[in-house]
Amino acid sequence: MRGLLCWLMLLLLLQPWETQLQLTGPRCHTGPLDLVFVIDSSRSVRPFEFETMRQFLMGLLPGLNVGPNATRVGVIQYSSQVQSVFPLRAFSRREDMERAIRDLVPLAQGTMTGLAIQYAMNVAFSVAEGARPPEERVPRVAVIVTDGRPQDRVAEVAAQARARGIEIYAVGVQRADVGSLRAMASPPLDEHVFLVESFDLIQEFGLQFQSRLCGKDQCAEGGHGCQHQCVNAWAMFHCTCNPGYKLAADNKSCLAIDLCAEGTHGCEHHCVNSPGSYFCRCQVGFVLQQDQRSCRAIDYCSFGNHSCQHECVSTPGGPRCHCREGHDLQPDGRSCQVRDLCNGVDHGCEFQCVSEGLSYRCLCPEGRQLQADGKSCNRCREGHVDLVLLVDGSKSVRPQNFELVKRFVNQIVDFLDVSPEGTRVGLVQFSSRVRTEFPLGRYGTAAEVKQAVLAVEYMERGTMTGLALRHMVEHSFSEAQGARPRALNVPRVGLVFTDGRSQDDISVWAARAKEEGIVMYAVGVGKAVEAELREIASEPAELHVSYAPDFGTMTHLLENLRGSICPEEGISAGTELRSPCECESLVEFQGRTLGALESLTLNLAQLTARLEDLENQLANQK
Repeated sequence: MRGLLCWLMLLLLLQPWETQLQLTGPRCHTGPLDLVFVIDSSRSVRPFEFETMRQFLMGLLPGLNVGPNATRVGVIQYSSQVQSVFPLRAFSRREDMERAIRDLVPLAQGTMTGLAIQYAMNVAFSVAEGARPPEERVPRVAVIVTDGRPQDRVAEVAAQARARGIEIYAVGVQRADVGSLRAMASPPLDEHVFLVESFDLIQEFGLQFQSRLCGKDQCAEGGHGCQHQCVNAWAMFHCTCNPGYKLAADNKSCLAIDLCAEGTHGCEHHCVNSPGSYFCRCQVGFVLQQDQRSCRAIDYCSFGNHSCQHECVSTPGGPRCHCREGHDLQPDGRSCQVRDLCNGVDHGCEFQCVSEGLSYRCLCPEGRQLQADGKSCNRCREGHVDLVLLVDGSKSVRPQNFELVKRFVNQIVDFLDVSPEGTRVGLVQFSSRVRTEFPLGRYGTAAEVKQAVLAVEYMERGTMTGLALRHMVEHSFSEAQGARPRALNVPRVGLVFTDGRSQDDISVWAARAKEEGIVMYAVGVGKAVEAELREIASEPAELHVSYAPDFGTMTHLLENLRGSICPEEGISAGTELRSPCECESLVEFQGRTLGALESLTLNLAQLTARLEDLENQLANQK
């Protein structure tokens, strides 16, 4: 702090007006410094006295080594409130600081010195305002200039500021209270408390304490006790250490840094510490690369003595044999045997699994065909159906519940025999309008249908169920949309899914759908109206209406729908559909069976004749 006071003394020797201020005597040189002036501009400071204080500040600036890496200067003024004239980060040129001080207008209210110290501690000396971080150890100095007694308490807040490392100089002018100055200032008080009789004599402030203001270069004078390096800064010093060392708890001696513990060594495997340095070491089975940090595995297989039938793999413990895909390593650790995939994997075949080298295939019993998934076998009982799903996409459903609806629809698709010859599925979404998401004739497999369902985007808006029923009757079951001709006697099934009351009339088109021979099912959730569901559904309503209290409990409806929609188990509203397992298929199977029996009978007769001939030959030999 002596360095700052040296500058103050040298500058205050000059005349009070800016045009007369000139530096005299030697200039004090210090290290980096964060310096904040706290100026009293209460009503007790008369205009000409405030002008003298303004010139006092401007006279100090030429003696400061101002710069981002040297001395940073900030100014605040206070009365009943605190105002930042400019923060520490604002200016790096003296001319800019002088311009801001010239524009300074006094507040002319009370004298809240404690409030000003609080502001300086919490705001003015913050990193956001331009103060350097504490770890950089840049001294923080506050110079408080006041002419009266504080109207608030200063001792406690000043103690907090000093505890945070702020060195406080208290300069009292004329009417200033000495006790308050001593309560604010840092120890020793005789070096940090100054009293000037009047503003006219404030420039004598520097003369009285010249010997206290300019600190000596204690590093140059010796006796600092630093083991490695001494750094002089603001009438004090601190010790630093050479690279590879850190300062000990006594702040003078130096300890070797464990560079490995610092975590910046870059070693891939192990770091080995040495005084002021380190080196890298690799794990067993690895060698150090040229960068002296990364490690490379030793290629044991390149030595050529592994005897592996298929492949050799180098590991830290030595060479290991590895078999190609579809083979298993034998107990000798070298030879390989083809794997029976049907025994070693979860093949998922419904009937029979047959291993074929590196792969396998599934088989179905005679009379049944393998499905598109390559694992399951078709079932005749699933029959033929043209199914159109009408899904409510109104805003009451909500996006998260609409995703549950799509999942529910795909669970229905899972128990259908979807194919061009089997069940065809179409999907229509409705809200205030109707949109065909995909018609009956578009997709030929369950996987394609499920993928298209997941891609459907939520419409929102109103609930026009009647409009959706009309669209289904007029368009969805047309041959242009993929429905099979009526002459083929394929059942037409409509399933309406809704969560609320329709905003239009449904009676006309609900009746029309049933007149057209469409078997109607109604699924309601939440606030769906039972009367509307019954009006939509075919008779009997008990078999064609399903309800769930919320979207999370819909899955229990699946079994009911499975039993209703599948032709074998359900109700087809009087429409008779012949099962492909009957008639032609059964006759064909029966014909093949009888043909096989006749062939076996003929073979058996021929074998019996040969046996009789052999017996006769043996009898003749006797």
